[in-house]
Amino acid sequence: MNVEAFRYFYNYHFAENRSLWDRYIAPLTYEQFVQEAAYSHGSVREQLVHLIDVDDIWFSELQNIEPFDPIPQATGQEDRATIRAHWDRVEQKMRAYLADLQDEMLFTKPIQEPDEDQNLIVWQVLLHVVNHATDHRAQILRQLNDLGVETVSQDFIFHVYDHP
Repeated sequence: MNVEAFRYFYNYHFAENRSLWDRYIAPLTYEQFVQEAAYSHGSVREQLVHLIDVDDIWFSELQNIEPFDPIPQATGQEDRATIRAHWDRVEQKMRAYLADLQDEMLFTKPIQEPDEDQNLIVWQVLLHVVNHATDHRAQILRQLNDLGVETVSQDFIFHVYDHP
């Protein structure tokens, strides 16, 4: 296990997030973006906000810093530009952490709060964050399908084929 493998894995994560946004989220009407759904976190917007906020919280815990202020609840006004800018800041924070990460750090337990996370090892958190996001991207892709949007797979192996 080494940090280069995690950097590669996170390049997949960031690429899939960007693809989700560019291919599917940006072209949605605002009504589609905020359309209520009974599953998981609700609308496409709320699923997306949850994904972003969780990435930020975990990487903040790893660094023992405060996460960014969360994205506000929907107000009935178009807010995708604000959400995209926030997501870019979260990604920059994550990339900076990954750039400084060293192999020996993968086996440390840096999280101090909350208590239930104190025994987590860095590599476990890093795997969890991508796994969590993959789950929510899949939920969003299903919602998009229900809205009549044709989507494609987000499988990691396709990223590997395209980025040997």
